[in-house]
Amino acid sequence: MTSSSPDYYGRRLGLPQSGPGSMATVGRRLAAVLVDWALAYGMAYLLVGDRLLRTGQFAALSLLAVMYLVGLGISGSTLGMAALGLRVGSDQGGKASLYAVGMRTVLLFLFIPAVIWDADGRGLHDRVARTMIVTTR
Repeated sequence: MTSSSPDYYGRRLGLPQSGPGSMATVGRRLAAVLVDWALAYGMAYLLVGDRLLRTGQFAALSLLAVMYLVGLGISGSTLGMAALGLRVGSDQGGKASLYAVGMRTVLLFLFIPAVIWDADGRGLHDRVARTMIVTTR
């Protein structure tokens, strides 16, 4: 890459501009979250039934958090991320530690860190946890 090449998300982290291993786009990340949220809501509905719309919001949110902790801890992806070809890894390379996965999940559920981004397109939750979401295909 030459110094005249345009800047892109992930460049400072040593990631390719496109293809496998590149920084995931906002659209794909948002789509993965929506898939995961729909799955969590569906599972919560199976557990609490019609109460979900009145008082069961905590059940859906709790299931989503468990999906993130288990999925990211085991494979680096939730079901939504896997479906969209994404995975969470360490910004130092390789798999994110269980501590990083836990930190990232807690911060993600505070919401505000997820909407504050750095120059590489990482949310504050990823920056603090030293993780990043990259494409797998």
